[in-house]
Amino acid sequence: MDIINQHFPQLSEAQKAQFAQLKDLYIYWNERINVISRKDIDNLYEKHVLHSLGIAKVIEFKAGSEILDVGTGGGFPGIPLAIMFPNSHFHLVDSIGKKILVVEKIAVELGLKNVKAEKIRAEEIKQQKYDFVVSRAVSKLDNFHSWIRNKYKKRSEHRLRNGLLYLKGGDLSLEIKASKLKNVREHRLDKYFTGEFFDTKKVIYVPAQ
Repeated sequence: MDIINQHFPQLSEAQKAQFAQLKDLYIYWNERINVISRKDIDNLYEKHVLHSLGIAKVIEFKAGSEILDVGTGGGFPGIPLAIMFPNSHFHLVDSIGKKILVVEKIAVELGLKNVKAEKIRAEEIKQQKYDFVVSRAVSKLDNFHSWIRNKYKKRSEHRLRNGLLYLKGGDLSLEIKASKLKNVREHRLDKYFTGEFFDTKKVIYVPAQ
């Protein structure tokens, strides 16, 4: 928990309390439904919570903005971002129902009114549009983008144009080139966070095409 306070000293007491609850909640639910690698539970705050919050170093979501988290798994990056931006709305989706159950339970325990969790594939979302899509390394960029390319609102309200904020690691130059997407930007997380884990971690920003 200290690592979160260190990098985000502006947190309110309510936000600190919510972040502090995460480890016990994930330990409890992970024993029942495996949503996180068991070896990662001890490093939950670094490898899952802080990693998710790398997106918050790239953009500050405005009040009323709507964000879709695709392939959320146990709620990453959506749950940490929902704590960080309590006035934004987060739609967390995954095709595996038991993972969505965990997300729902944790959101209720934390009192997160700005989270909607749903068992659905991104491709099946037909009507709703979003300011941004977020995700953590669900698939290769070109494949993933094909699922979400039509999910954006036309009007942008942020300094970044509406688009995808994708957490990935490693050398992504060939993957980005193969995707043929335009104006892709890489934001290195080792600019913001220390530790070997973040040495190759990035937020890939792809504006709506």
